[in-house]
Amino acid sequence: MKVQKRNLYLTLFLGIQVLLMKWIEHNPSFVEVYYSMGIYPYISSLLRILFGWISVSIGDLFIFFAVFYSIYFIYKLVLTRFKNFFSKLLGITSFISVIYFFFYFLWGLNYYREPLSKNLGYQTTSYSNKELIDVSEYLISKLNNAHFVITKSDSTMIKVPYSHQEIYSLARNGFNELAKEMPQFTYKYGVAKSSLMSLFQSYNGTSGYFNPFSGEAQVNSKIPTTSLPTTTCHEMAHQIGFAAENEANFVGFLAALSNEDLYFKYGAYRMATRYMLFELYKRDSEQYWRLYKTIHIGIVKDFTASSQFWNAYKNPFEPIVKKGYNAYLKSNKQQKGVDSYNYVVDLLISYFRKSVDN
Repeated sequence: MKVQKRNLYLTLFLGIQVLLMKWIEHNPSFVEVYYSMGIYPYISSLLRILFGWISVSIGDLFIFFAVFYSIYFIYKLVLTRFKNFFSKLLGITSFISVIYFFFYFLWGLNYYREPLSKNLGYQTTSYSNKELIDVSEYLISKLNNAHFVITKSDSTMIKVPYSHQEIYSLARNGFNELAKEMPQFTYKYGVAKSSLMSLFQSYNGTSGYFNPFSGEAQVNSKIPTTSLPTTTCHEMAHQIGFAAENEANFVGFLAALSNEDLYFKYGAYRMATRYMLFELYKRDSEQYWRLYKTIHIGIVKDFTASSQFWNAYKNPFEPIVKKGYNAYLKSNKQQKGVDSYNYVVDLLISYFRKSVDN
């Protein structure tokens, strides 16, 4: 009876939480001051202190347990022919209530913080085709230069010489450098980890993920090595409180670019160039092909190898997973869903405007 009463209270609490989130959705300044820049840095640091030193992904183990328990629960429900269904339903809703609370308390409220553009003082107004082309040309020149510095050739494809653990450790250096000018990007304790679900992530088309319950940045260890620096920095950006995907992309770009390591700088320009060209192709395919032809052959080989990697894992279930993730993002104030990753272009153009003008 006590258990049922507790489950009833937790179920009622779920309703209160949902109503509270409706209020929070319209008060980003409150979230920014009291959560994202207030208690969240302490929560984030504590989770990394607790789990960062463990080489195995605790978040992955949590997911394995949750999936196993869900299957077991359904099995028992069917086995007992849905006896005491109401009490079991209360058990489910109470569990959801607990998960809902910890998801938003431990990290999820960052979806409702003020835009990063406001934080950085950027004017992310609509940009013209000319600006898109100019910044794309600038990035391609930087990318070509970074490629040549590493390979001393325009036709050699880059191969990152580091192990996964070395890349995860090096990624912190970029955040340390970035934080000297922008303290809001300070990263302390722990590093990213290779996910135990890397094969599964390859099949569902994801390069990594952040686990809000353990505070771990999980990286798909199977992706091409040239993608690893920016993917790692992207997931680490989630760790320090930047939940929106376009913002995590941009912070990841800044951290990789700030890194003294040449492979990280190459990765930063590589990622930014791909997003810019993707947007340019939608607006002006003729200009896209004009610029694409100026990219070093070695870089094109890198792009091709990356595409071949993802094509090798395409399967009928990937679109279903993406639809689910799309719904998740939209339910957390990212109206464009999975397309929100591409909105990093607005931030990139704001960042590079001065460089291009000069």
